[in-house]
Amino acid sequence: MFSTARRWLRRNKTPIAIGVGVVGAGYVVTQYVLNKINDARERMSSERISKENLRRRFEQNQEDCTFTVLALLPTATTNILEAMNTESITLEIQQMKSTKGVRSGESNGPPPSIADTTLTEEEGRSMASFQSDSGVHASQVVATPSTTSAPSISEGAQQQPETATKKKSKRQLWDDLTISAITRSFSLIYTLALLAMFTRVQLNLLGRRSYLSSVVALATSTQQATISLENHDDDNADQAYGNDFDTNRKYLTFSWWLLHRGYADIVARVESAVRTVFGSLSPRDLVSFDRFSELTMQVRKLVEGATPQQRQEADWLKFLLPPRDKEDEVIRESGVLEENPAQQSQGSQASSASLRRLLDETADLIESPAFSHVLTLLLDAGFSSLVDKKLANEAFEFPAPNEGGILVTDNSELKHTQHILLPKILSVLTRQAHVIGNGVPNEYLQDMEKVRDLEAFAAVVYSSNWQNEVREEGLMDSAVYVEKPSETTLDKSTQDDPSVALADSQQSGLECAWERAMDKQA
Repeated sequence: MFSTARRWLRRNKTPIAIGVGVVGAGYVVTQYVLNKINDARERMSSERISKENLRRRFEQNQEDCTFTVLALLPTATTNILEAMNTESITLEIQQMKSTKGVRSGESNGPPPSIADTTLTEEEGRSMASFQSDSGVHASQVVATPSTTSAPSISEGAQQQPETATKKKSKRQLWDDLTISAITRSFSLIYTLALLAMFTRVQLNLLGRRSYLSSVVALATSTQQATISLENHDDDNADQAYGNDFDTNRKYLTFSWWLLHRGYADIVARVESAVRTVFGSLSPRDLVSFDRFSELTMQVRKLVEGATPQQRQEADWLKFLLPPRDKEDEVIRESGVLEENPAQQSQGSQASSASLRRLLDETADLIESPAFSHVLTLLLDAGFSSLVDKKLANEAFEFPAPNEGGILVTDNSELKHTQHILLPKILSVLTRQAHVIGNGVPNEYLQDMEKVRDLEAFAAVVYSSNWQNEVREEGLMDSAVYVEKPSETTLDKSTQDDPSVALADSQQSGLECAWERAMDKQA
């Protein structure tokens, strides 16, 4: 039997060898294909996770921007309301009316109303509406001695002539009231829009650095193979890139300039434009909705520029960032240097260089055409909320749209033919100034954040110039090995994401990235 088997094997050894070779080759090919399929699945899963992490980090960053704006806005609002105290002017007009009643021998009677002034009856009702709508009360306004405190008996003879020379006429007070009410509401809209843009520039630049910190940690194999959503840079003092908490904190404190210095320049520019456009109006003037909208647009042209070229050349940088010789003052006034005086000298040079790069890139972004374009859209949304919604519904009392946002009646004819007294408009503007600055929820900020180009601009800031960031920071000097897919993970993770636009590796400028973002939206 064994001899028979051996003879059969000798006769068929060639076919048997061929069969074994075919089976072996098939097994090897099958294993190779399966391995490739598994590698492709893992790669696709890794790319999907990376893209989802990047998306979630970006969305979380935008939510942080909203909360930051809401936290910083009340500071600027308080400063603007103190600079343009419309309520004190209203109280002064009211006291002038009361003084007139006392001089007429009516001091024993009830306090005179605004209708008892020399204004017409309709103007009196408008002024009363202005007082009630703006919520003015004597207890809410700090009276100045020159206008509100009565002189003592011993000093009356000396102070009365001096006080009389300082008092303004009724027309002058009304002119001041008009300029103050319009200026501060417009200034708050400009401040809100600039603060929203500046905050997004700051937090998205730092968000990009935080993301790159996680990527570099992966490349250097110092952390587990995941890109976390949180920023743990401050917990690891040995991390070369993430050990930059002091720089980040100093960089964020530069919002102090807009809140405490830049707002004054904004108010001055807006007030000059308002005086030029609205200076000829009197409280007896009847104004239509179209007329007020036209005047508002004239103010915006004086502040922002009448043409696209002028709007791009508008100098917004001086409102948002201080001159270089005042940067240390900003850091000192914000209290950063005083908290850790022992650490001021340690690592100050490295921190200064990193901070300088952040500030320079921020200045470049603020002076870019994309910043001017998005800021114009935010201002369009803010003024539309104030004029087209609040004034139209509360001052002109146009029919409001239904729940579906559809107008039941056409207001185009009413916008041209219906006229109201100027004080009624001022009353709405006075109340809306508090809503713009302290409203919860802030409807104006919500309307601005609905502008799609704002998210596109934030995505450009978040995702562009990261190659230069890596080179300038020297992040890859300590990297052991970086695979080819790791370098393109960021690019692949946002290639199909409509909310994130990455600049091309050869054309990483802001303008190129912004054009790509606009193409994706189109």
